[in-house]
Amino acid sequence: MKKEIIISGFGGQGVLSMGKILAYSGLMEGKEVTWMPAYGPEQRGGTANVTVIVSDERISSPILSRYDIAIVLNQPSLDKFEPKVKPGGILIYDSYGIINPPKRDDIEVYSIRAMDKAAEMKNSKIFNMIVLGGLLHVCPVVTSEGLEKALRKTLPERHHDLIPLNMEAIRTGGEIMEKQ
Repeated sequence: MKKEIIISGFGGQGVLSMGKILAYSGLMEGKEVTWMPAYGPEQRGGTANVTVIVSDERISSPILSRYDIAIVLNQPSLDKFEPKVKPGGILIYDSYGIINPPKRDDIEVYSIRAMDKAAEMKNSKIFNMIVLGGLLHVCPVVTSEGLEKALRKTLPERHHDLIPLNMEAIRTGGEIMEKQ
């Protein structure tokens, strides 16, 4: 199993954190991983994306031009990365802020209303974990056990009390995915 994933959105949406947690989850499960962030000059508000590769075998290069999975969280990211999803691949998008939804019919397209669900759960900071849960529902590249271990590794100890909330957000994300 090898999945080449791009996650893209505005800075401040937790894009880089989502990629980091996904990569750490793979490490916790003994998989080969790469994590390559890219962001504009602004840390918040500018565009950000991260490429994550999770594989059972050695990874030859972290540089990609096509992806198995694209998670896009805003219109500029959708416009940029929809054409770069391999035929038969998966595109996941949060419909909040998307004016022109995906049009391709040679890929699987899923919508997740993560922004709305995070507001409903009264915590905007779990938005990215809801999206990550949606990804794992349609393509279980790592397990929830690996995710919990990764959260323990990546979150400062003073925030470990938030792990149950994050795990709930991950479960919720799987429940609200909608195939288009």
